[in-house]
Amino acid sequence: MKKRIHQLLFLPSDNDALHLIVDWGIMILIALNVAAVMLETVEGLFTPYATLLWHFEVFSVAVFTVEYFLRLWVCTCDKRYAHPVRGRLRYALSFFGLVDLAAIAPFYLPVLLPVDLREIRAVRLFRLFRAMKMVRYSKALQMMGRAIGRRREELTIVALAVLMLLVLASSMMYFAEHDAQPKVFSSIPASLWWGVVTLTTIGYGDIYPVTPLGKLFGAVIAFLSIGMFALPAGILSSSFMEEVQQRKEDQQEPKKCPHCGKDL
Repeated sequence: MKKRIHQLLFLPSDNDALHLIVDWGIMILIALNVAAVMLETVEGLFTPYATLLWHFEVFSVAVFTVEYFLRLWVCTCDKRYAHPVRGRLRYALSFFGLVDLAAIAPFYLPVLLPVDLREIRAVRLFRLFRAMKMVRYSKALQMMGRAIGRRREELTIVALAVLMLLVLASSMMYFAEHDAQPKVFSSIPASLWWGVVTLTTIGYGDIYPVTPLGKLFGAVIAFLSIGMFALPAGILSSSFMEEVQQRKEDQQEPKKCPHCGKDL
């Protein structure tokens, strides 16, 4: 039974009906939990349905708690967590172990710790971490994670280049606009907001240059930002396509020799 539960919770399978039911059931429950957290912020909906939302919260926490302790119990079937104590502790401190704990902790913390009601509301917002549990059950999100991991060096280089451009652009704009707009461009850290809005091509319009030199800097930086932010999109798209192609090749049946029938 322990091996069967481990297979259902940890090992992916498209041919096991019970495995698909467990995966889809938990994914739907996670999606409903995120929707419930959002609806609780609407006073017109929360007040009449507060009792229903509370019962749904209790049911969800019960399911996620059982899932969490089942994972702690059966994780020793994996060689990485084979030790009955250190293995379970290692799994509990892993990324997904912490995500599972964060999904249920906001429910138990206000009960165990005497805290202010306002702090309780703030802690309960951490229930949105349950959305991160979706990564474990969504193959598309897992593929995206592997695609990002495959290109992490290239993405790190691009991120550093964007950071350098952001600091340089904000510094240039500060020296160009500080005298004309001392309150808006009061310092280089304050100018970083303008740099972020401009480099991401959002352009809220709340902060903008008024001097000829500032407008020149702004135009140059705007053109540079278009190409700079296109780089990570191209890197991620190519890596994701490689991941999709690799998955297709893994799913293909091995070719057999027409003479001896052995796999080629």
